[in-house]
Amino acid sequence: MSTLEIKDLHVTVETEQGTKEILRGVTLSIASGETHAIMGPNGSGKSTLAYSIAGHPKYTVTGGTVTLDGEDVLAMSVDERARAGLFLAMQYPVEVPGVTVSNFLRTAKTAVTGEAPKLRHWVKDVKDAMGHLRMDPAFADRNVNEGFSGGEKKRHEILQMELLEPKMAILDETDSGLDVDALRIVSEGVNRAKERTGAGVLLITHYTRILRYVKPDFVHVFVDGRVAEEGGPELAERLEAEGYDRFHPVNVEA
Repeated sequence: MSTLEIKDLHVTVETEQGTKEILRGVTLSIASGETHAIMGPNGSGKSTLAYSIAGHPKYTVTGGTVTLDGEDVLAMSVDERARAGLFLAMQYPVEVPGVTVSNFLRTAKTAVTGEAPKLRHWVKDVKDAMGHLRMDPAFADRNVNEGFSGGEKKRHEILQMELLEPKMAILDETDSGLDVDALRIVSEGVNRAKERTGAGVLLITHYTRILRYVKPDFVHVFVDGRVAEEGGPELAERLEAEGYDRFHPVNVEA
């Protein structure tokens, strides 16, 4: 049983106008087997939370704590966070020219577990996972994300999640840019990985459509760098129907 604890997290970023505070005291707790959906308007801090947990150098943590099973995540390097069991599926996966998908995956698995997987079993595991995600086996010999469509990049992110078996998976708008079929396939991959490993999932999204496939246990609404409201799956449906206008300061004052 693992727990990711985020307490009173404050994060800033440097802009042309100077230092800007993005997260203004976020507190969340995600346990193994739980799915937490983070929703909110653009600029509310959702992606900042994801990248701050993962250790992106663009973001500076100015207050609060992040721990995984009691260990200080903020004191870890990016690779140490991955070895500890954290995984980030990026909103905009980057291309890695000169590195094939097969080499990338096996190198990542070796780095996370500390030993290279047995080749025969590994090849079978990769083939099976790619089959579930409807990925052409030829992708294994292509350079990472190079020339991939948006949907192919997202499938590759979930392929990584399935094979690396993290304790906690942070999925940053994995549903963006996916058509209906790709959304279903990617969602099935998330559910499959979660069921097999018991991972906790922090799912960042604007829309409820992915939540019809990946059922959240908890929904958190981000507004202006804070958690404005929390609830169960019914909160996501309410947001779909009403939007975020009621969180606007004008409406709050009214």
